[in-house]
Amino acid sequence: MPPRRVSLFVTCLVDLLYPEVGEATVALLESFDVKVDFPAAQTCCGQPAFNSGFPEDAKRVARSLLDAMEGSEAVVSPSGSCTAMVRSYYPHLFEGTPDERRAEDLASRTFELTEFVVNELGVTELGGSWEGRVTYHDSCHGLRELGLAGQGRGLLSSVEGLELVEMAHPELCCGFGGAFSLRMPAVATAMADDKVAQTEATGADVMVTGDSGCLMHLAGRMSRTNARTRPMHLATLLAQARGLLPAAPAKASQ
Repeated sequence: MPPRRVSLFVTCLVDLLYPEVGEATVALLESFDVKVDFPAAQTCCGQPAFNSGFPEDAKRVARSLLDAMEGSEAVVSPSGSCTAMVRSYYPHLFEGTPDERRAEDLASRTFELTEFVVNELGVTELGGSWEGRVTYHDSCHGLRELGLAGQGRGLLSSVEGLELVEMAHPELCCGFGGAFSLRMPAVATAMADDKVAQTEATGADVMVTGDSGCLMHLAGRMSRTNARTRPMHLATLLAQARGLLPAAPAKASQ
């Protein structure tokens, strides 16, 4: 039996910039009869410190998340990046320490949202409707670390009225890369502009992605270049399609 009670791992960007994504995640899970709790003591997963070469600082932050999620049947996050940090790097980070087994345990029961819905709950037909043309950006961590590609697309394709169109290279990085966009802003901007151009070429009304870092980076460039396409987190669109959240007009302005 799949877990029917999960803890929401909300991530820093969702907490600070995109709270509606957290609301959409909870609404979506509850619509599939999954009970959701929110451990208030949760912290950052430690990825910024880890990627910047500060493993001890990362470990201190990560240990707080281990404590917060202790006893959770499963942990679900609307982020491939943060999920990948817990699943792929916590066992390595805590290897040879008293917390090694706790890290391995949390890694084994932490899931990205669409991964949980499709792979664990067995949902292949989302139901509902959403009128408009959508293109999908694969986040690097979701695609390369977790192997996510078909889950989000499959759910989108099952929505009545939604036309899913592929951009030329959906698998290419958007240029965010966490600290990369701070260290190499010119390169990160050029990568984002290329991705925005690919998005615009599809004629899509909305570009969706499953990671808030990608969403933030691309949304900034879309705004600055007056792009026609609107950015949206995958969780938000899926919740709108099921009638769980109010939907803005799908059609982008000409």
